[in-house]
Amino acid sequence: MSLQVIVGAGATGSALARLLADSGEQVRLVTRRGGGPVHQRIERVGADAANAAGLAELAAGATVLFNCAMPPYDRWPTDWPPLAAALLSAAERSGADYVMLGNTYGYGPVDGPVTEGLPMAPTSRKGQVRARMWHDARAAHQAGRVRVTEVRASDFLGAGAYSPFTLMVGAQVLAGAPAAYPGDLDAPHSWTYTGDAARTLIAAAGNEESWGRAWHVPSTSELSARQLAENLAAAADAAAPRLRHMPLPELAEIGRTNSIMAEFPEMLYLYDRPNILATSPALGITPTPIDDVLREMAASVP
Repeated sequence: MSLQVIVGAGATGSALARLLADSGEQVRLVTRRGGGPVHQRIERVGADAANAAGLAELAAGATVLFNCAMPPYDRWPTDWPPLAAALLSAAERSGADYVMLGNTYGYGPVDGPVTEGLPMAPTSRKGQVRARMWHDARAAHQAGRVRVTEVRASDFLGAGAYSPFTLMVGAQVLAGAPAAYPGDLDAPHSWTYTGDAARTLIAAAGNEESWGRAWHVPSTSELSARQLAENLAAAADAAAPRLRHMPLPELAEIGRTNSIMAEFPEMLYLYDRPNILATSPALGITPTPIDDVLREMAASVP
């Protein structure tokens, strides 16, 4: 049994904590309010992860420090840099390996499959934040200060998952309400199950070939948003989706009073065309069948 430290108890961080604890590892789960799943091998700690010295103390003796943190979506440019710097510093000070949960924003727009070896070429503010996090972490790795790897996910699905689809379509479909989606309703799209992201994080942490490079989470599905909505309705035995395309002016108007929605326009390049992640088989992760994921989402509704 070894100590594993996780920062962040969102859907993926919580799934990761449960998987590690169930496998016999001792887990220290750090969040601002000390929340997360209850388990005899999960120690839940309330702390400010942007405090590098305090986080280094919490990570002392840990084998791996997992970064599953997620600042508010509308505060990435201000909140991520100090938090990312503290996490990287804590990994260096403690001697723990550093495994980051990331996404594909840093690649910028890509025509064709998104491969793990693509360079960072962000065109959005949030993409620039993610690219800088990776460049800083990899530089520390190359300097020999810490071992680093990043696991990159596409849009999340699963109970408690947070993504444009779950916010703007999934919840409405499960409630039998009309839904509007700001992307191409019929474009194929890679979807990430939070449980698969957690398993990929563990696999990356345990693979000696991981360090200094990035991995993609194998996708649970490449269905279009329209097909995904229809399959979710079927899984929940709900009414057929009433789904329409949301034009940019409508999205921008909503964003005038909703700071989260105001962040979506710069990311529309991910949704107005096919967006498919290519995945290396080296980590040996088989994605969870999409029907199982949709049943989990349907069952999560009170």
